[in-house]
Amino acid sequence: MNDNLIYVKDFDAPIIDRSEVLRYAGVRESSPEAESLLDECIRRAGDVLTYNSCYRFFDIKINGDEIDLGFATVKSRSLSVMLGGCDRIVLFCATVGHKMDRLIAKYTAISPATAVMLQALGSERVEALCDRLCSEVEDIVRGEGCKCTARLSPGYGDLPLDLQRGVFSALDCTRRIGVVLGDSMFMTPSKSVTAIIGIKNVK
Repeated sequence: MNDNLIYVKDFDAPIIDRSEVLRYAGVRESSPEAESLLDECIRRAGDVLTYNSCYRFFDIKINGDEIDLGFATVKSRSLSVMLGGCDRIVLFCATVGHKMDRLIAKYTAISPATAVMLQALGSERVEALCDRLCSEVEDIVRGEGCKCTARLSPGYGDLPLDLQRGVFSALDCTRRIGVVLGDSMFMTPSKSVTAIIGIKNVK
């Protein structure tokens, strides 16, 4: 793959993991009422969800806990451990779109229970999108004799949240897939994820 290119990929809707949505919604034990509400939310969200992503490959250098990511240098023990044995990464951004935020805002005012379930559905949807993207990257690098690590997002572990500035600059997220970074480092649409995946040579 060309490290200078930003790849943009839209996906079909992944299969919904209903138990995961209910977990995000705080439902410890399913019930007919919860399942019915979930069905309603899936129906309402069906026309508004999109599955958009962009990603880019970078060569990296690791020196202890300091990592030159190719687009920024960061100090992070958790990232250094995850990237052990890697000489490349994939940096990505994924989102299920602005319309989901608008739908959640609408139901926050008229049906809080529906809004909670929609929030949970949005969280499950963007994580499912990330899984699909990671699977695609895994397929790409497998042909090069490599495998992927888990993913790690800015703000998790000791990976600084302000790394987001570098992520957005490197991927041109706003122009490519419409994701905007606010001054507080949070993203709009809210159901968006940025992350780093390590690529490890296994030949």
